[in-house]
Amino acid sequence: MSIPQTFVQELLARADVVEIIGRYVPLKKGGANFMGLCPFHSEKSPSFSVSPSKQFYHCFGCGKTGNAIGFLMEHAGMSFVEAVHDLAQQFGMKVPEDDASPQDRARAAEQRQKQTTLNEVLEKASKAYQKHLKASERAVAYFKGRGLSGRVAKQFGLGYAPEGWHSLASVFPNYDDPLLVESGLVILSEEEGQEARRYDRFRDRVMFPIRNIKGECIGFGGRVLGDDKPKYLNSPETPVFSKGRELYGLFEARNALREYGYALVTEGYMDVVALAQLGFPNAVATLGTACTAEHVHKLFRFTDSVVFSFDGDSAGRRAARKALDAALPLATDVRSVKFLFLPPEHDPDSFIRENGKDAFARYVSEAVPLSRFLIDAARDGCDLHSAEGRAHLASNAKPLWELLPAGALKQQLLTEIADLVQLSARELSDIWHPALAKAKVKRERFDPYLNEGSATGEAKNYRARTSKSKGFERLSSSRLPASRADHAARILLDNMAALASLSAEDHTLLCGLAAPHGPLFSWLEGQLHEYGPMPWAALREGLRGHESEDFAYKLMAGYELGADDDAGEELEELRHLINRMLIEHLKAEETVAIEAAKTDPGSLKRYRELQARRLLLESAT
Repeated sequence: MSIPQTFVQELLARADVVEIIGRYVPLKKGGANFMGLCPFHSEKSPSFSVSPSKQFYHCFGCGKTGNAIGFLMEHAGMSFVEAVHDLAQQFGMKVPEDDASPQDRARAAEQRQKQTTLNEVLEKASKAYQKHLKASERAVAYFKGRGLSGRVAKQFGLGYAPEGWHSLASVFPNYDDPLLVESGLVILSEEEGQEARRYDRFRDRVMFPIRNIKGECIGFGGRVLGDDKPKYLNSPETPVFSKGRELYGLFEARNALREYGYALVTEGYMDVVALAQLGFPNAVATLGTACTAEHVHKLFRFTDSVVFSFDGDSAGRRAARKALDAALPLATDVRSVKFLFLPPEHDPDSFIRENGKDAFARYVSEAVPLSRFLIDAARDGCDLHSAEGRAHLASNAKPLWELLPAGALKQQLLTEIADLVQLSARELSDIWHPALAKAKVKRERFDPYLNEGSATGEAKNYRARTSKSKGFERLSSSRLPASRADHAARILLDNMAALASLSAEDHTLLCGLAAPHGPLFSWLEGQLHEYGPMPWAALREGLRGHESEDFAYKLMAGYELGADDDAGEELEELRHLINRMLIEHLKAEETVAIEAAKTDPGSLKRYRELQARRLLLESAT
């Protein structure tokens, strides 16, 4: 659904960002604003500022910024639509759906009601399982044998599904209710020639309720107490539960992820619960499936550092390789991904009990960085003492390297791989991308704005070159974007999915630009949160009546039928443009910091930090 911008504005006008954030973060008055410890990164001195006059928050440490809706999205992991509905509910406001047809509104309302009902059914079953746990000496003994306390069991809502085929019949008087089947609690067996049978999916198992980020019960994982098979059993896919999107323990760990500064991804429910008991409440687990890009993307909404923990056997290595594939497209320069391989005889629980919490913490800190694991995966089975083996490594590395987003990490890895195969980075790049003429034109087009505003500068030369170059006829002198911000906006309008690869620093920069750029980038972010990536044709419709409508149409003139540019090239181009914009922004902030240092010595430290960040960007650009 599309929420009218006028309603969002009215909602934000009613909401008090200080009150909303104050429910989650202790705030103290400090001058005109309120200050507190940032909930998005670990810090000891408050750098998180909330402005009641501007109705915005900003962290001077990590750069996070936004309004009340943005805070709910960042802190609670809600989508844009969920945040608006949550905020509207607090003020008794009904979210309008004027642009939807009556049929669409009815279907949406029916779907929301179905999801709410399924959540209620699952929550009712969860409470019943918790009661059964108290009455089962075997189940209690199992958890106590694993060293779990009653406090942790209550925190995670642990329970027990009793023996018997129809135990839930005592919880749900209408055992034939289709919702019990749709929620995955009951199995309906309809074998040909036989009468349909219903029976409980979970029987004689300790139960782990799976919650979404809002804390709603969406499914279960069950573990046998004996040697029956399967050892672990999950709820099936339902309208409220998808294994490829959900992570066990994320709701319970959401605050610890920010406090500890990283997420520890394990392989099972007991790992998560045991780690919480032993001092690592920042652990989550995939739900009996390989790690997906959606899992990684969800984690990066809460932290910029992820450590995957796997067994050291061959199965653990295979699982790690799948996690690597999922993480590579999201591994920007400001994010950290590592891989932890425990000794084959240990899981996290047993390792900590045998070696202690500090030893496990050291193991985590020494986990294999993504860059090293990528190279290890590429060189597996390659004899680097022979030309054939080195060529094999280059072939293995290419698809992995190409998954990385553009940036300093990608460039450094190119150099490392080239060294291993005894080539220069340029030679390896030419082998991987043999169209040298095209590559040369691409490098030249990266930054045609070195002399912006000058009719005789490089931009003019660029126009002359590209207007004659095959494949670039569209970018004639009349259609060259006038600035880096224009160019970045055109790329994102043409390839909206690229927004997901940008860091918080990038988003802050783009959305903070003056009109017409800032409002357009902010609108694009809202559309991405609400609908996901959309083609230009859909964006064009959504822009009708928006203040950025004419500006966006002008940028996309000549591109209405879609660009033929390679998506990877456009991402590199976008990264370069934003880096140059960041560099100019940092230079301006350095000037301000130096000026402020005349009266505030603390600003000198700020200046050095800004300078270090700028130099790093310049080396990668």
